[in-house]
Amino acid sequence: MPRYLSLVKTQESQAAAGPSPELMQRMGELIEEMTKAGVMLDTAGLTPTAQGTRVHWEDGKVSVTDGPFTETKEAVGGYAILQCKDKAEALEWTKRFLKVHEDFWTVTCEVREIMG
Repeated sequence: MPRYLSLVKTQESQAAAGPSPELMQRMGELIEEMTKAGVMLDTAGLTPTAQGTRVHWEDGKVSVTDGPFTETKEAVGGYAILQCKDKAEALEWTKRFLKVHEDFWTVTCEVREIMG
């Protein structure tokens, strides 16, 4: 069965503030349902970009930049690895995940099949 990576992108300010306790509860309930259904393989939130480091390769040289990244408005706040029968199922679970957020959140999930 194919596996899919869902990268959870949100506004940097929202990622730094973190989810409310109510949102965490709704996420926990959905993650539990997904785990019982055999869909959720792994998921986690990520630390803010202020604690991250970018490693970049260009013109044969490596550069390393510590966060925070001032030009960043959107940040990857977390990920999920799903095992689904097809991309349509992965998208349905992802839509359900997005819908547990309060209306003031701006969240985008990029869903991509994992090769191999």
